[in-house]
Amino acid sequence: MRSVDEQLARVLAAAVRPSPVRVAIAEAQGLLCAEEVVAERALPGADQAAVDGYAVRGVDVRHADSEPVELPVVGEVAAGSRQPRRLQPGQTVYVATGAPLPTLSDAVVPASDTDQHPAKVTIWRSVPSAAFVRREGADVRSGDVAVRRGTAIGPAQVGLLAAIGRSKVLVHPRPRVSLISLGPELVDVDRTPGAGQIYDVNSYALAAAARDAGADVTRVGIVDSDPRRLREVVEGRLLLSEVVVIAGASGGSAGAEVRSCLEELGDLDTTRVAMHPGSTQGFGRLGPDRVPTFLLPANPVSALVVFEVLVRPLLRSALGKANPHRRAISAELVSPVSSTKGRRGFVRGRLLRDSEGGSYLVQPVGGSGEHLLASLAEANCLMVLDEDVTQAVAGERLQVSFLSQRS
Repeated sequence: MRSVDEQLARVLAAAVRPSPVRVAIAEAQGLLCAEEVVAERALPGADQAAVDGYAVRGVDVRHADSEPVELPVVGEVAAGSRQPRRLQPGQTVYVATGAPLPTLSDAVVPASDTDQHPAKVTIWRSVPSAAFVRREGADVRSGDVAVRRGTAIGPAQVGLLAAIGRSKVLVHPRPRVSLISLGPELVDVDRTPGAGQIYDVNSYALAAAARDAGADVTRVGIVDSDPRRLREVVEGRLLLSEVVVIAGASGGSAGAEVRSCLEELGDLDTTRVAMHPGSTQGFGRLGPDRVPTFLLPANPVSALVVFEVLVRPLLRSALGKANPHRRAISAELVSPVSSTKGRRGFVRGRLLRDSEGGSYLVQPVGGSGEHLLASLAEANCLMVLDEDVTQAVAGERLQVSFLSQRS
């Protein structure tokens, strides 16, 4: 058997990051920035009022704490005003939050510290220069890098890009993934299974897993196992994908037939990997662009675990993530679990928080059967048992890898 680490290294060596593309900022969320975004204007673009109040010269109200000051109100400036105002000594202008400050004013007295008289306001508080003022360029100066290359674009980055007037940004795009299910027993979920038939679970579950990893997914669905038809479909998807995943034909005679059918397209290695579940699988690079292609088990739980351990890191690496792996922690086992000797075990679990000590606890979920999909749906983590561990008892600490609910 090939070790999990060796198989993962082979997979990650095949990761290819798609060329950067320029997209609208509304479409950039979740992607990595592929450029240094330089601000062409300051943010704020001018000195602004930070509160509703009265723009003043600080020197005119310096004694207001001990002796209230009356100043004539010579105007009002709303947020977004484009009409320049100039303040003379001994005057004030009412300003709304976000309004540009009149020339010569250097501070704002909050309206709550005045009697708010519309013509001649009484001010009860002194303010130093720059008080309640958003200075021009205080957030971003012209020429500053607003969003750095390699930054994950989230809501704050989208907002900053909009604030500096950028409608588009260069990003590393989502890798395109095609999902194919094989098996004469499969029917789609909108049909009623006949005798000996089952629903196609894999193409739906794996498509969801690929989207969760950040990929752009095409769920091809069930493909006829006729070799000519399968090869035709796979050839077409290789031209449109960065990754192809075929579920349902990783081992036995079915795996041999698929490998024989696709061998002219490139190198497709079917092997056994020292992991449980999902030890029988295949991986290779097909087509003129040597597209990473996976053969996954027919069992949905096994297929999802193999996807989690091997395919997801490839997709995250293709997205440009420096660390393509899930967050992992150490947790105390609540009840015993077993694993297969000589294989790295990935056991479904429920991660809990100790209400007293605050440390992590992990509870095995469901039975040992690898077909138990409901228990995987209930799990929020995978417990990882090393190859030389066959039994772990309550109180032991295990490495735990988060699943989507907690990532």
